[in-house]
Amino acid sequence: MGKALWIGTFTLALVWSGIHPKDQFTWFLETVPAMIGAVVLAITYRSFRFTTLVYSLILVHCLVLMVGGHYTYAEVPLFDVIRDYFGMARNNYDKLGHLVQGFVPAMIAREIIKRRQIINGNIMSSFFIVCFCLAFSAFYELIEWWVAVATGDSAEAFLGTQGYVWDTQSDMAYALFGAIASLLLLSGWHDRQLRSLPRMKNPMILE
Repeated sequence: MGKALWIGTFTLALVWSGIHPKDQFTWFLETVPAMIGAVVLAITYRSFRFTTLVYSLILVHCLVLMVGGHYTYAEVPLFDVIRDYFGMARNNYDKLGHLVQGFVPAMIAREIIKRRQIINGNIMSSFFIVCFCLAFSAFYELIEWWVAVATGDSAEAFLGTQGYVWDTQSDMAYALFGAIASLLLLSGWHDRQLRSLPRMKNPMILE
């Protein structure tokens, strides 16, 4: 994916999501991670350019956040249709969000680990990546808790529990499943893209 296409898609989606969102405060809370991520990518672009796969996954993650920010996670229309069609008790768009929260960071962490040679061995690196993604998900749940305590009822849409008592635990489980699925499905594709990088500028170890 070209840089211009990435920036254009991100910008258009962000602008769309910010036009008459369901709740302005929730929109900010849900989209600010995407905006922070975009700034970090811009700052590090010259010193550390990710593979096309990882940049594409990051964009998908940002789009998921923006859609959730626009409608709130509990009221995304497509997932209302899915809920009604299958007779579900709740809108499960937030579960997609948490699945992606594990799926995408797994590849980001994998690329940094491989290219910086932080951990040798596929088994140990995969174990660390899964642990990292689960820890990241747990930390995000703590952030949701802190925001809820600080803002009270205004954070209800941000939490998106919809009355489900095990929402926090299931969110972390979905992130865990996402990280494992990402490693199982994308590692081979990711390795091929890593091998195509200039070796002198991007040292890596591939067993």
